[in-house]
Amino acid sequence: MTRDGILLFGGTGFIGSALAQRLCREGCKVHILGRHNADQLAYLLPQCGTVVHLASATTPGSSSGHPGLELNNFAPTLRLLEAMQHRPETHLIFFSSGGTVYGNPDRLPVPESAPLAPLSYHGAGKVALETLLQVFRRERAVTILRPANAYGPAQTLRAGFGLIRAMLEHARRGTTLEIWGDGENVRDFVYVDDVVEACTRFIDLPADSGTYNIGSGRGYTLKEAVATAEMVCGVQLSTAYKPARGADVRGVVLDVSRLRVTLDWQPAVGLEKGLRLTWAWMQRT
Repeated sequence: MTRDGILLFGGTGFIGSALAQRLCREGCKVHILGRHNADQLAYLLPQCGTVVHLASATTPGSSSGHPGLELNNFAPTLRLLEAMQHRPETHLIFFSSGGTVYGNPDRLPVPESAPLAPLSYHGAGKVALETLLQVFRRERAVTILRPANAYGPAQTLRAGFGLIRAMLEHARRGTTLEIWGDGENVRDFVYVDDVVEACTRFIDLPADSGTYNIGSGRGYTLKEAVATAEMVCGVQLSTAYKPARGADVRGVVLDVSRLRVTLDWQPAVGLEKGLRLTWAWMQRT
């Protein structure tokens, strides 16, 4: 597969690392740039036909009560847009958040056309950046991706983020998993390779300028996810239920029919298989 250079802006995280490995295996020329290194954009952009924006400094939990932290997402993005201002031929792919931008939607699965009504500052920040990109895409191709809760091998353990990774870590250590709420909140868990596959296909569509959900198409309550993890790991998880938090979405499952039509894409790894693959990786590390 032959492509121009690809710049992964904020590409050192979980999805970015998996995407970089996939692209490198296919022989692509990949440049990885941290969000604090925007001064190198002027040098790298002329070498790249695609920029994938994966940089994010916050999670729904980390900026809860601290809205000013979202500035750490706005500033690097605005610097990127400024640097791309005179490069209309460069395709920008932006990773938003399908798990937070819709808030509590009226129906599930939720399509891309649903109102954006985030409950967290993190989700609101993603909506704000999408709004900026709506202006930016008037003169160039900008693809906006809204992934669900991505998980899989090599995901870093982060406090308050990445439920699947946290569940498996507690199973490995025999420690207690805290669940906020009654355990009936519904989430859409998507395996990282499925996210990477969709993004890779969009790199091959340099004129695309749409907005797309990326999810598994199926929702699981947190209790169901815990039960699946217990089956995969062969242990009973210790859980402690805490009061629900206002920033937590009650239920979200993403409608991925637009992605299927555009890319002939569908999720290849269900939750049980994805948990087994992730658990096997954890046993090796």
